[in-house]
Parts: sequence; C-alpha cells; structure tokens
Amino acid sequence: MPSDDDKEFLRGFGESVRARRKERGLSQETFADEVPLYRSYVADVERGSRNVGLVNARRIAKALGVSLAQLIADAERGETSQ
Repeated sequence: MPSDDDKEFLRGFGESVRARRKERGLSQETFADEVPLYRSYVADVERGSRNVGLVNARRIAKALGVSLAQLIADAERGETSQ
C-alpha cells in the first residue's frame, strides 16, 4: 500500500501531466491515442490513482514533449508547469 508521501507524489505527477496536456489543447482521448495508452489509464494517471510504470511514464513524457526527469521533478516540487 502506498504511503501518504507516495500518494502525494502520484497526485503531483498526474497534475503535471494534466496541465501539460491541457497546455497543448488536447483531450484525454486524443492524448491517449498519441501516447498510445487507453484513455481510462490516462485518466487514472491524471487523478494520481495509477502507479505508472517507467515505460509508460516515458511514453507520456515523450508525447508531452518534455523529459521524464522534468515530469518527475515537477511532481516532487508540487509544480504543474514551468
């Protein structure tokens, strides 16, 4: 079971993904098609209810045009964009 700190990190990661997706003007469905992942998976990530694997996190970052390191750094700082 994830700790409270882990849950907060996952929420921060999801918020960063959502903010960057919206900056690009993409719906979850369109973005999911670009990644490619199921829309429900993307929704879970954005809510912070999905513990994302490294490969999928890298795919998400690539589709957003940022590095995985940047998404992780944003999540750790609680920031959603730079």
